[in-house]
Amino acid sequence: MSHKAHELAAEFPEDLEVLHHLKATRGHFAVLADRYDEVNGAIHRIEAGLDAASDARLEDLKKERLCLLDQLGRMIRDAGAVGA
Repeated sequence: MSHKAHELAAEFPEDLEVLHHLKATRGHFAVLADRYDEVNGAIHRIEAGLDAASDARLEDLKKERLCLLDQLGRMIRDAGAVGA
């Protein structure tokens, strides 16, 4: 596992089993999770100085990450409530 901040497993440490189940069985969840990882990686690269971006671009990426995290969190919570 890499050490990037904000990885989904770190964001939902109590729900790892549900997270893995949803990734494997629900296509929409998997697409959102992949996009979250992509955006989070882009933010990590910008903050580490590996990629260049304007402040506005970085802020847009952070907003997108937060929106994706909210959607994924709701899906994880809902799946956990019904036993995945």
